[in-house]
Amino acid sequence: MEILWLLLVLCMITAVLGPFLWRRRGGGIRLATPGSPDAADPETYGFVRQESLDGRLPGPDRDLVDVLRVVQATQDWRAAAQLLAGTPEEGEIRWQRVQAFAGAAALELGERPGAGGAWLRSWRTEAPEDPGAAAVHADFLVQRAWRSSAVGSEDFRLLLDEARAVAGEASALAPGDPVPYLTQLAVARGLGYAPEEFDRLWAQVVDRAPAHFGAHLAALHYWSTKWHGSRELADRFATSAAALAPQGSLLAALPLFALYDNLPEVNLTPGFYRSAAVTKAVEGALYAVHSARQDDPMLAHARHLLVLFLVRMERWSEAMHQFVRIDGYVGALPWTEDADPAGAYAVCRALAVAGYEANGGSPARLLG
Repeated sequence: MEILWLLLVLCMITAVLGPFLWRRRGGGIRLATPGSPDAADPETYGFVRQESLDGRLPGPDRDLVDVLRVVQATQDWRAAAQLLAGTPEEGEIRWQRVQAFAGAAALELGERPGAGGAWLRSWRTEAPEDPGAAAVHADFLVQRAWRSSAVGSEDFRLLLDEARAVAGEASALAPGDPVPYLTQLAVARGLGYAPEEFDRLWAQVVDRAPAHFGAHLAALHYWSTKWHGSRELADRFATSAAALAPQGSLLAALPLFALYDNLPEVNLTPGFYRSAAVTKAVEGALYAVHSARQDDPMLAHARHLLVLFLVRMERWSEAMHQFVRIDGYVGALPWTEDADPAGAYAVCRALAVAGYEANGGSPARLLG
């Protein structure tokens, strides 16, 4: 009996790890120890080394990085206020910048309890009518809830209740800004809003930003099997948004996010990543990426998730063409769900390099 259990466990391990460690044709892919003669040098492809990957952002935003450096070095909030004041309400980039400021303050507070993130407290105190300060504060409270409290605990609920109140202040200060409502989508997920209540909140988001990709991602999480929906509800939400998406919108990639959000913890289905459902979602995301404006701030989000699926599908060349466009940053799904985002990204990238080179690829062919 023990032998049967051992064989079953070995089969499960092989089914889970097989797609990552074995190529379909011509032998295996082996990860070499860093520094060994067989290890691929990331710099050969112009890739950033693992220890230098930026976990704050999905892609480059030089203005934000410069302002964050100034704010954290001086603890003076004014540069952050100026940047947000000059960031249009209707654009996706405002949401990313609010999240980045909130995340920076939350990390500071976690590293230096009671002292970290003092610049955000000063900003709120000294500029109580600044909608940017209120928006960042609301998102900061959400991030603190998810980072420091057990989901469903009293502290978790108290933080989210406070975030809801502060987001209400932010929306009153800037009624046309969708960002405070996006923050409330995360609150709704954490507090377990009933579907009818969530739909009312979603209608307020859509009134302000009907094609906002970040808003759709936030809403999609609510409808996933992990939270308050199901695979069918998540698929319906994603496919409906993709079907109604204007030309050039990244919403065509939303079904791939729905698929990822509802992946089973352990997949024992042979050929799952070559199934019709996965192929269709990946092709839709590739179409969205190729059709979108190349300066779309959400484009990197779609590319990051795409590379995970392309690697698991063993579509090495396509994966490499995405990696060269996103490399250097790991502040996006799927990496942010890992305890070591840079490490998870680096492993996936190494697999792509190994598969690409095993099939005749080279830096010259990719970068030429």
